[in-house]
Amino acid sequence: MNDDIKAIEAATWTYLDGLYEGDVGKLSQIFHPTSALTQSLHGELKIVPRAEWFEAVRNRQSPKAAGMERSDHILTIDLVGPALALVKVKCQMPPRYFTDLLSFVRVDGKWVIAQKVFMTETAA
Repeated sequence: MNDDIKAIEAATWTYLDGLYEGDVGKLSQIFHPTSALTQSLHGELKIVPRAEWFEAVRNRQSPKAAGMERSDHILTIDLVGPALALVKVKCQMPPRYFTDLLSFVRVDGKWVIAQKVFMTETAA
């Protein structure tokens, strides 16, 4: 179990590093090809497939390149079972602040993100 937690934590930091650096290569290592991002936007469910999100990441200035302060936190890692985990993280791209719920599954012995559900708050 400890090895699973360590592997999930390492994968989560790869995700957070990829976000901060705008590195789609890092993100593609941990997001399963069938994964998507889901949020409630203006009261409607919005689902963005991985490929569409990666394209947006490629075409925006990364927080690192913009000189934004990094403040990432892994809040919880819940190892639900031998092939399922839920991770809650906080990260920022000021003025937007994100809370992400990352559903990890073990595929071929590797922990990958199957789904990201998130919310955004904007600072005034």
